[in-house]
Amino acid sequence: MKRRLLLVSNSTLHGGGYLEHCQQQIKDFFGQDGYAKTARDKFKSLGYEVDSIHESSDPVEAVRKAQGIFIGGGNTFRLLKSLYDNKVLSEINKRVLQDGVPYMGSSAGTNVATVSINTTNDMPIVYPPSFTAIGLVPFNINPHFLDTDPNSRHMGGEANNRI
Repeated sequence: MKRRLLLVSNSTLHGGGYLEHCQQQIKDFFGQDGYAKTARDKFKSLGYEVDSIHESSDPVEAVRKAQGIFIGGGNTFRLLKSLYDNKVLSEINKRVLQDGVPYMGSSAGTNVATVSINTTNDMPIVYPPSFTAIGLVPFNINPHFLDTDPNSRHMGGEANNRI
């Protein structure tokens, strides 16, 4: 049995429009074409051409030919699993660290550039074979880290103590 489910707790969030609060998750869930178009349009306005790895018949060869690498956001677990499934982790590492190809990551793309995804805030909607990431830097980054609000009455765990 193959299930792909996006189960949303509510269709509106106070003060927001219908499904507004989860529109990025919907885009991520239903495919990469929309995300690729958004990135492609932005980079085109900056004078760059973008080829999305999910459109390539040979992802490893696409990484070998890339003049720059951008990995954007989404669910970190899903992204890392996709990188493993496409067998591109070691090739990205080589292209960036040995060949000097520029790498830009945003959100989950920053998470996967590090040693591991152990500090992500994301929920594990899928499991990659390992939490070991690309390893472009010898440390982890939590791009959505929030400092503790000293005026908060929330008594849950603090990110400072978990990292």
